[in-house]
Amino acid sequence: MSTPATRAPLRLGLRANLAQFVLLVAVNALVGGMYGQERTVLPLLAEQEFGLTAYTGVLTFILAFGATKAVANYAAGTLSDRYGRKPVLVAGWLIAVPVPLLLIWAPSWGWVIAANVLLGLNQGLTWSTTVVMKIDLVGPQRRGQAMGLNEAAGYLAVAATAMATGYIAARAGLRPEPFLLGIAYAALGLGLSTLAVRETRDHARLEAAGHTTRGHLHAGLGSREIFAQSSFREPALSAASHAGMVNNLMDGLAWGLFPLLFAAAGLSVAQIGVLTALYPAVWGLGQLGTGALSDRTGRKPLIVGGQLLQAVALVLVATGGSFGVWAVAMVLLGAGTALVYPTLLAAVGDVAHPAWRARAVGVYRLWRDGGFVVGALVAGLVADAYGLPVAVAVVAAVTTASGLAVAVRMYETHTSASPRSPR
Repeated sequence: MSTPATRAPLRLGLRANLAQFVLLVAVNALVGGMYGQERTVLPLLAEQEFGLTAYTGVLTFILAFGATKAVANYAAGTLSDRYGRKPVLVAGWLIAVPVPLLLIWAPSWGWVIAANVLLGLNQGLTWSTTVVMKIDLVGPQRRGQAMGLNEAAGYLAVAATAMATGYIAARAGLRPEPFLLGIAYAALGLGLSTLAVRETRDHARLEAAGHTTRGHLHAGLGSREIFAQSSFREPALSAASHAGMVNNLMDGLAWGLFPLLFAAAGLSVAQIGVLTALYPAVWGLGQLGTGALSDRTGRKPLIVGGQLLQAVALVLVATGGSFGVWAVAMVLLGAGTALVYPTLLAAVGDVAHPAWRARAVGVYRLWRDGGFVVGALVAGLVADAYGLPVAVAVVAAVTTASGLAVAVRMYETHTSASPRSPR
């Protein structure tokens, strides 16, 4: 009598789970592509087709995107701990399907706002879940490398799509052709997530069985306490949350106002496409190395150094006036963000217990993407009152202050780099 086939025992590690890891990298690239379809075209669309002249009006789509993405991040962590990772991922892709269609057919700016509400939900559910699933698979030793690969895939896709849509728009117009890419991304993402991605929650349970508890950060924390620890009480978790918020405050500025700043200086749509793609391209490529580097040198030096480098780049943007200067600034901005972005995620993964790590990542990403909302409001109001360069300079000052705050408050979370980290 034949015996039923048994599944191979679960193992943690990148090599042991390589096929699923690579698949999730590909899925996250599609997530990034959905986001990238707007980076070049939408600010120009607001001004040229919908006649929005006030910067605060232009930035309403970022405010809608950031608010819904922040909430979706938090929900993704809670739901994936309760129901599993895969259902949340598939739900996120279902929500993505109408987004490019709404952008193509929008007769008014309200339709664009509605599309960005859906895009925020899509990004929060899908990107958060791919982050958690990769952390589940690789275990504690190569967490920084895993986050570097995840974020690199997403933001290289943002860059490639931003550049592609810029060139398409320069030749075929702002609609509908640039958004046809989004239709393809949504179809591929939904198909792969439904048919090929496997659940990873049991990998987190396997890690939890051998996890060394950090005193007050034990496995039994409830959602309210997890929120409090990740937002205010625990020094590393809360410092990461607030640094993430400032990072996306800066990114919201880059997304919504940089294309208008470049256009006001007389740059062509194609040149604007290159600049808007250059920043996430360097960001994406850089993360291939910075995530793994943080596994060797520790998280804190990269976070502090990256934020200060971002501030220098923003000063160059504010004071520059030519394609060449702005290209250098975009490279520096991308390099600084590459140092910060995967490292903050890895730090959260270091500190949070595997039993509630998905919820901690959700809280971190709630704060981080809340930066889009703060950035849209602050940058828009300052730009309307004092001009675009002043708005950029204000964000540079805020980024500098955040880097100094991390230097003072955050301890080193990667234990091989600092065995004396708080337990």
